[in-house]
Amino acid sequence: MQERDDDLFAIHVPLMQNIPGLRSCYDKVGRLIYFGRMLDKIRLHAAGQLPPDYAENLGEHQFTLDGRCCRFLGVPYSEIKKRTLAGEPDEAVLNWAHAHGASRTDEECHVWNRFIAKLGWRDERSHVLPQRIQESGLSDKPIETLIDHIEFDEGRDPVADRAWEKI
Repeated sequence: MQERDDDLFAIHVPLMQNIPGLRSCYDKVGRLIYFGRMLDKIRLHAAGQLPPDYAENLGEHQFTLDGRCCRFLGVPYSEIKKRTLAGEPDEAVLNWAHAHGASRTDEECHVWNRFIAKLGWRDERSHVLPQRIQESGLSDKPIETLIDHIEFDEGRDPVADRAWEKI
């Protein structure tokens, strides 16, 4: 059986845990959801506190959320990582990205937020979601998107919290 490139990050998805210092995908920095979580993962990885299964999804790989975020911003992950590890606050890293990458309007940021919040729902990543739900033992949860899967898997309930209304 031939492995497809887009399946590389969908094969091994163990049960995640709630990692202290790793915020929700829905939390915003500036106008963007997910960005702060990416910075948290960078910091936790550098401190040796990010589980190996999370570390596999760091960086600019095609289907990682980190990669998508950096491509949306038009900046290399390596620069985001360098500034984050230098101790720059979240807002400063984001401001640098906006100044040196693709200039993004409020509307474009809104579209980004909605895209990431709905990833895995009727799109090119839809085939990954059922596998992740089954592997993590969350078949009884109302999971419709990849972000919701992450949230439930880490012990948060985005449906009860109506997390999408905050973006």
